[in-house]
Amino acid sequence: MGEYAVLTGRAIRLTRRSPDALLMALVLPVLLMLVFVYFFGGAIQGTSDAYVTYVAPGVLILCAGYGASMTATTVCDDMTGGIIDRFRSMNTPGTAVLTGHVLASVVRNLVSTVIVLAVALAIGFRPGAGAGGWLAAGGILLLYLCALSWLGAAAGLLAKSPEAAGGFTFFVLFLPYPSSAFVPVETMPDWLHGFARNQPVTPVIESVRALLLDRPYGDALWTALLWCLGVLAVALPLCAWLFRRRVA
Repeated sequence: MGEYAVLTGRAIRLTRRSPDALLMALVLPVLLMLVFVYFFGGAIQGTSDAYVTYVAPGVLILCAGYGASMTATTVCDDMTGGIIDRFRSMNTPGTAVLTGHVLASVVRNLVSTVIVLAVALAIGFRPGAGAGGWLAAGGILLLYLCALSWLGAAAGLLAKSPEAAGGFTFFVLFLPYPSSAFVPVETMPDWLHGFARNQPVTPVIESVRALLLDRPYGDALWTALLWCLGVLAVALPLCAWLFRRRVA
């Protein structure tokens, strides 16, 4: 377990040494929420106060995407920078290297989530959840983040350069937009409804929103769990196989 702790600490220190990436992960979600609430909120739902209640859970999911997308780049940096050869000479398992990056992603997102929630509360977000609702919403967010981070690690192992790994960022940051994160799916063009309702981000957002606002979540919670567990079931063995292939 000591190797995992050391490599997680290393990944966190690498994050601190990349202020531009850290700034994007911590500040950009807040700026986007402010833009949506104050620039578009009045037009979308009549008042910005009403819209912040709707959009804040969606921004939390977007925030998770920013943090997890950094995992692809940091893993690719390790694979192309020669440090893996040194780790192998010390019999450091590949799972410890990858887990360190994923746990660092979780730590980054805990910080950014707290910041986003604090700003949302300051500008009018009023969740009605009790302790159970907060724990359930946090559990879904954590599971989604872990799934996305392991998928990012797989993307970093596949990519041949950090720039190519950055393409994963576009993918994970695009998905919340054709979902119910910022506007209801019913307001979108008819041809987009099928994708928006059935992509993985929508049930995650709907379940987190329902739990935080103390509303019925219907099938959204179980669908979100199935999506997250399905991604993990694919990403974990894929990462193990790709790592062995890259270092062989």
